[in-house]
Amino acid sequence: MWYQMTGSKTHLPTGISSIAIPTFVNQTFEPGIEIQFTRAFLNDFITDRRVNVVDRAQADSVLEGTIKTFRIGSVAYDAEGFVSEYRTTVVVDLTLKRRDGEILWKENNLSESRWFRTSSGVLLNEGIKSAAIQNIGALVAERVRNRFFYNF
Repeated sequence: MWYQMTGSKTHLPTGISSIAIPTFVNQTFEPGIEIQFTRAFLNDFITDRRVNVVDRAQADSVLEGTIKTFRIGSVAYDAEGFVSEYRTTVVVDLTLKRRDGEILWKENNLSESRWFRTSSGVLLNEGIKSAAIQNIGALVAERVRNRFFYNF
């Protein structure tokens, strides 16, 4: 009988064994969101270990991302009428290219949303919002990595 670990096979295009993930482009007014998303993608691909994450000069492929939209809106209020919960939505465009520039995969308007509860402190709210953005980045990175390995 032959056994094989589930999830170990991939369907990558021929010749792709490494990837570069340069800093995402931020087209929003949310400062630093590009860093959070880039880190999320780097962490996800590095942890997965099915392709080597390397510098652009050594990579077989490059995954480029553009953060097009960042929206935040109130969705719940307390008894006094103050916001108690926000919804955060991020929209990104992603393109996977071979080193020579050939586009292997492209997805525009990939969207993800998360809700977060507020606090009475402004600084704490910024931290909570930042955590929500990191969570969105991690979820989008996981979705994209799964497509990267299984949809080719």
